[in-house]
Amino acid sequence: MWCPSVSLSVWTNAWLAGHAAPDDVLDALSAWAPTHSVVAYDAVAAGRTGLPWPDVDAAGPMSLLRTVRSAAGSRPGGGAMPSIAVLQPVPGDVRGLPVGTTFAADALDAGEAVVVGGRDGGIGLVPVFEYDDDLSGDLSGDESSPLPGVLSWSVYSLPAGPPPPHQDLGDAEYTLRSAVRSAAEALSSLRLPGGAGDPRALVEEVLQAASHHRIPDHAPTRAVRVLETAAHVDAIITVSTGMTPTGIHSASEARIADGAMRPLIAVVRDARAAAVSAILQSAWD
Repeated sequence: MWCPSVSLSVWTNAWLAGHAAPDDVLDALSAWAPTHSVVAYDAVAAGRTGLPWPDVDAAGPMSLLRTVRSAAGSRPGGGAMPSIAVLQPVPGDVRGLPVGTTFAADALDAGEAVVVGGRDGGIGLVPVFEYDDDLSGDLSGDESSPLPGVLSWSVYSLPAGPPPPHQDLGDAEYTLRSAVRSAAEALSSLRLPGGAGDPRALVEEVLQAASHHRIPDHAPTRAVRVLETAAHVDAIITVSTGMTPTGIHSASEARIADGAMRPLIAVVRDARAAAVSAILQSAWD
């Protein structure tokens, strides 16, 4: 359901609106990594956020809160809603990314980013996990698996631009419901080799692994429901993808499964974007 950019955006936004304390934001971020660092990529970003420049020593996690607050021009406890958006770029769909920028390239590599707008331009934040050499990072939430050592956030200056296009939550939920049926049918049609396990049990394992990320209390029930449904479809996609090619007996079956799952990925991304946007808005209603 979550990614670091979603956690940072919804919890920092809740703090700015007076619905969360700084410790709530830090707790949400600690679910991704025990340590967070933040550095300015360029002098303009440093000027907009107060991050050190040209000193590149990484600041601590509290600097993330101050960075978003400075770029948004908002103070904790109220005021005008800041312009905060989560991007989920993938090859072929880079909506919201400024073309030809280092930020765009790095956000695409990461598959996520946060954009905070301001009157004279904004900033973009891109998270990158850094692992200790002797650890293999695991974000599953399994306490027996080590977390990455550091989640490093790079902050880029962005030109002023239009806000992200509005995505209607009702339309997203309607489309997602159809996607659930298509995903369930595709999962049921898979014929698994011996020992591969029950696909539905595997889906539940994927969902359980991601269930430890919290949502702010002000989040609308409908937005939470959409996020949960999107997570279910995404888990089915994950399990089905993991079964290919060993879980599918023929090339024709593989094409059928791929054709069923590929359109669902875009539906999940759009539904998540609409739900996150609704959560951000609800903090200021």
